[in-house]
Amino acid sequence: MVGLATVFGSGAMTNSIPEIERNDLIFVTGSNTKENHPIVALRMIKAVRRGAKLIVADPRKVPLVRFATIWIQQRPGTDVALLNSMMHVIVKEDLVDRDFIASYTEGFDDGFLKSLEEYTPEVGERITGVPKEKIIEAARLYAGASNPGIYYTMGITQHSHGTDNVFCIANLALMTGNLGKESSGVNPLRGQNNVQGSTDMGCSPNMYPGYQKVTIPSVRERFERLWGVKLPEKEGLVASEMFFASGAQKVRAMYIMGENPVLSDPDVGHTVEALKELDFLVVQDIFMTETAELADVVLPGACFAEKDGTFTNTERRVQLVRKAVNPPGEAREDSWIITELSRRLGYEMKYNRTEEIFHEIGMAWPAMAGMTYSRLDEEGGLQWPCPTQDHPGTPYLFKGGFPRGKGRFTVVKYRPPAEEPDEEYPFVLTTGRQLFHYHTGSMTRRVEPINRVSPEPYMEINSEDAAELAIEDGAMVRVSSRRGEIRLKARLSKRPDRGVVFIPFHFREAAANVLTSSIALDPLCKIPELKVSTVRVEKV
Repeated sequence: MVGLATVFGSGAMTNSIPEIERNDLIFVTGSNTKENHPIVALRMIKAVRRGAKLIVADPRKVPLVRFATIWIQQRPGTDVALLNSMMHVIVKEDLVDRDFIASYTEGFDDGFLKSLEEYTPEVGERITGVPKEKIIEAARLYAGASNPGIYYTMGITQHSHGTDNVFCIANLALMTGNLGKESSGVNPLRGQNNVQGSTDMGCSPNMYPGYQKVTIPSVRERFERLWGVKLPEKEGLVASEMFFASGAQKVRAMYIMGENPVLSDPDVGHTVEALKELDFLVVQDIFMTETAELADVVLPGACFAEKDGTFTNTERRVQLVRKAVNPPGEAREDSWIITELSRRLGYEMKYNRTEEIFHEIGMAWPAMAGMTYSRLDEEGGLQWPCPTQDHPGTPYLFKGGFPRGKGRFTVVKYRPPAEEPDEEYPFVLTTGRQLFHYHTGSMTRRVEPINRVSPEPYMEINSEDAAELAIEDGAMVRVSSRRGEIRLKARLSKRPDRGVVFIPFHFREAAANVLTSSIALDPLCKIPELKVSTVRVEKV
C-alpha cells in the first residue's frame, strides 16, 4: 500500500468526493475550487447548506468566499507561517488529539512542538497580513470539528517551498487526528483529468508504477523480470531540470506527449530557447499546440472519446472509458503510437488490446491487482487500493494506521518567496485558471461560444492600486518582470489585495508565464514558483 508521504506528494485524496457533504468543517486553501473544480465545489456548498463551516484561505477573493464562514486573505507565499500559527494556537489551547498522536504518530515531541513556539498569532499576522483574531478563530474551528477535511491545489504546491506547505497541512491533520476516518483527511484536488492516473503509472523520474522507487534494488529487479529488460539505477530528471539540461547540451532530444510547456512552464523565453537547442523534438498531441509548432515530428494522438482505456480521477477512482468515435485522419491511440514506436526501436510490446495493458498494471502494482475491465464496467469504477478481486476498493485511506508504521511530524520553518516586491518591481503577480478556459486553451480556445464569453487575456488589479496608477477599467497595460513583458487589458477588481495582481495563463497572446521564474524551484520536488513573481505595472 502507498505510504503517507507518497500519497500527499502524488496528489491523491485520502478521502472521497461524496464524503465532502458529510464534512462539518471544510478548509480550502490555495484552491479556486468553484471555478477549477465546480463539481467538488457543489458538494462543498451542499455541506455548508447542511450546517458545515467553511474556511477559505486565498490571496484572492475567489467565488467560494461567498459561502465562507471565514476568508483568510494571506499574502502570496506565506502559507507556512499561516499554518504554523494555526497549529501554535491548537497546541496552546490544548486542542490536539493526544490519543491519536500517541497511537499513530511519531516526532511530535522531538523538536516539532518546540518549532511552533515562535509562530504566535502576532507573528502570523505580521508575516501573512491576516489579523491574528482570524488565525485564532480558524484554528479553533478546524480543531474543534468532528469531521474536518482539508482541500488544496496548486496554490499550495507551486511555490519554492511547496513541499513545506504540504508538510504543514499533513502536520495539522495529524495533530488533530483527522486522518484515517470518513469525511476528513488531506485532499489535494487534481488539476487535469488523468494526472492521478499518469502519476500512478510511474510518469515521474524517480518512480515505477505504484510509487515504487527506482533506486531500491529489489523493486528495480522485480520490474526487470516483469519487462524483460535491464533498467537504469539512477533517477531521471524532472521537467524543470530537463529544460536547463537542454540549454547545457546535456539533453539532446525530447518526446513531449499531451503537454504544452511553451505556455504552461515558467519563463516562456527560457522554455522556447531550450526547445530550439535540441537536436530533435517530438510532440504527440491532439492539436497543433504552441509546443508542437516547434517540433521536428508531430505524432497526432486520439482524444479521450476516440480510444479505450481507463482514467483515474482525483479521488483515486479508476474508471473505464470506451471508444465512441474513430480518430480523424492519421490520428492514433496513444498506446498504439507508443507500442509501435517501441517495436521499431527494438523492444516488442506484445499487447493486442488495452485490456492486456491494464492486466499488466495489476501485476506491477498490488494496489490495483483486484481490478478488471469487467469489474470497472459493472461497478462504475473502483478506488485503489483494491488488492483482490473480492475487495470493494478503498473510499478513504489509513484506516487503522499508516503503511510506514506511524505518521511522522515534520519541522517546517517559514521561508519567504524567492522574489519579494521592491522599488523596481512593486507588485506580486499570481497566476491561475478561470472558469471558462482549460489549461493552455489548446481545446477550449477552439470553441467559439466559450471565446465569446472569455475572448481575451486580462490582468486583475485592485481598484485602489489602479487609481494610483491612473489605470481605468479596460485600459491597456504593460506588465513586466525580470524575464520579460506582456501587454493586456486591466480589469479593476476587489478580488486581489492591494499590491497583488492576477493573470490567467490560458492566453498565448499575453502568456502569463513570460513573466514567471524558471529558477525559483522547490528544493525537493523542483516545482517552479508559479504563484509568486514580482512585476511592474504601467499604463500603455
